[in-house]
Amino acid sequence: MSVVRYARRGPVAVVTMDRPEYRNAQNSAMTYALDEAFYRAAADDDVRVVVLGGEGPHFSAGHDIGTPGRDAGVTFERRAGLWWDHVGKQGAESRLARESEVYLGMCRRWRELPKPMIAMVQGACVAGGLMLAWVCDLIVASEDAFFADPVVRMGIPGVEYFAHPWVMPPRVAKELLFTGDRMPARRAYEVGMVNRVVPRADLEAETLALAGRIAAMPRLGLALAKKAVNQAEDLQGMHAGMDSAFGLHHLAHAHNAETGADPLGGMDARSMRAAADGS
Repeated sequence: MSVVRYARRGPVAVVTMDRPEYRNAQNSAMTYALDEAFYRAAADDDVRVVVLGGEGPHFSAGHDIGTPGRDAGVTFERRAGLWWDHVGKQGAESRLARESEVYLGMCRRWRELPKPMIAMVQGACVAGGLMLAWVCDLIVASEDAFFADPVVRMGIPGVEYFAHPWVMPPRVAKELLFTGDRMPARRAYEVGMVNRVVPRADLEAETLALAGRIAAMPRLGLALAKKAVNQAEDLQGMHAGMDSAFGLHHLAHAHNAETGADPLGGMDARSMRAAADGS
């Protein structure tokens, strides 16, 4: 069964993560399926806008760190970078190669998709879920949505696609990271991370209506406007800042592996969720 669905709604391609039983946790199969879906949308001249959503009550609980479908040791065709296959390798040759491809590399390439992308977010948008929302140009969130990057609990400075200081003010980014707390959709709107907050029942209709308005604009104009804003962010240091943060991210993994039981600081999906719930 596919973990990503692709559908056309006129000029809008709707890409849906489909692992609701695991809160749409992103295993490699899902990540590479998303990659295929975005390539498909980019190549289709009749698609003007891409909407990314998640099946079920949650957009995405982040990277898969413990479901039965976790597949970090499986080989997939690599397109995000030229690093060698991580499978069967040790240490940085495994983890750095894999995360350069499936996390930072994929997200950077998706950010450059030359068509507007809208994240349609409900429920949890956590850690790796943030990365997927942040590569989109616009975010429409339901009133029940919340956003969090709790990986500091693992001793890690933040997710691999470290867009935090560009999608929200730096002090707000520090609070999000330092506390690991959930940011409600309304607060995310107030700090400029989210474009619109709508009732849960209206999320799909409102998102598709916005996508339809954008789809009526000239394709090249949209592509160039998107590129202009992305270039401005990079001139503000986004690309170099992410490179620096990615190095610190892997320093933390190495430190955890050297001083403890595993690169995640002894945390797993259950303990992370318990900490977030305060239990």
